[in-house]
Amino acid sequence: MSDSSTFGEARVANGGEGLALAQPDGFARRSLLRRLMDVVALPSSRGNIQDRAIAGDLLLEILLESDVAARELCARRLQEMSQAPKRLLRFLALDVPHVAQLILADNRAFDDADLSHIVAHGSTPHRVAVANRRDIGPAVASAIAETGDTVAMKALLDNSQSRLSDRAVELMVSASRNAPALPPLLINREEVRPAHALAMFWWAAAAERRQILLRFSAERTLLIDMCGDIFRYAAEGTDPVVRKALQVIERRQRDRSAIDRSPHESLEAALEAASVGGLSPEAVVDIAALSGIKATTAERIFQDVGGEGLAVLCKATGLKRPYLRLLWRALHRDDHGADFTRVSEVYETIAVAKAQTVLRYWNWSLSSAFSPELVGGEEDDEATGFGRELRSLARRP
Repeated sequence: MSDSSTFGEARVANGGEGLALAQPDGFARRSLLRRLMDVVALPSSRGNIQDRAIAGDLLLEILLESDVAARELCARRLQEMSQAPKRLLRFLALDVPHVAQLILADNRAFDDADLSHIVAHGSTPHRVAVANRRDIGPAVASAIAETGDTVAMKALLDNSQSRLSDRAVELMVSASRNAPALPPLLINREEVRPAHALAMFWWAAAAERRQILLRFSAERTLLIDMCGDIFRYAAEGTDPVVRKALQVIERRQRDRSAIDRSPHESLEAALEAASVGGLSPEAVVDIAALSGIKATTAERIFQDVGGEGLAVLCKATGLKRPYLRLLWRALHRDDHGADFTRVSEVYETIAVAKAQTVLRYWNWSLSSAFSPELVGGEEDDEATGFGRELRSLARRP
């Protein structure tokens, strides 16, 4: 094929746009461009690496002064050439999207550092092209997540061959607060842990919440067996760190000592009173204490729009089914609608031990230092007057 026919096809493929060949030396530039591409594209068995490197530098210099049609022609020629000079490939990989995608789709020359550079300096189409590659590892996954680009994150999660770092999962879970497309994909990834899923529960849709409760709850049997003898030592000590950790592990959910401080003789009696008088801040603090959780945990459960957390609370504390309805009514919600039916199904589905694990983990994580960007700390609730009043009441002796 002649030089003129080759570049004529390029102009047609790009809507008539081609190399600016009106100048007298246009033929020389066109010919040199093609010859340099030929050298760069030679297999490693032909020619030496130094010649190809020099040809790549010269070709890059020409492409910097060429139009999109020339760059696309070069990208098509080199899209599977893994031995081509890296500088040249990186330049093409950061070109306009339709040129970059040619190089990013299958070229195996890029290492994690190259791909992370492209992710950081490219736009959404570049990141999506990287996310769709077959060889995405934890480092590149983290680079994509750090951009905050939810479109690229979705592509990454859709790619079943990608491998996610724990850091990438944390960033994507945090981003999923404002990206409804992410939670359904995240909860199906094997890299997601209970810390991620139970934090994401609060902003996930109903179907994802159900899946989270079924997949990420546990009965704590191993923890109880392995740590059972420590409860005896802890009962005699005052280490707050130990007590806090053991609260996640122990079997008993209700706080029996809270009855002495409560105006009611039981949790059931407190709920019956709330169904009549309403859930005042004082009532929330009392119910939380009797349930063995912090007031902020109870507040988050009661203010949650979905309501599945209420089913978890009732099942974990051993409340019978009618008390779920009582609590629902105390929150001024319609107990004859689809929402209550859905929450009742959650109550029936989840086992007591698993509900306790979920409730205890929520209670622990709200004041845990392990990852504040995942679950949010108590300071998140300080924005509301109700939250401030709750904490003021909860801190009273």
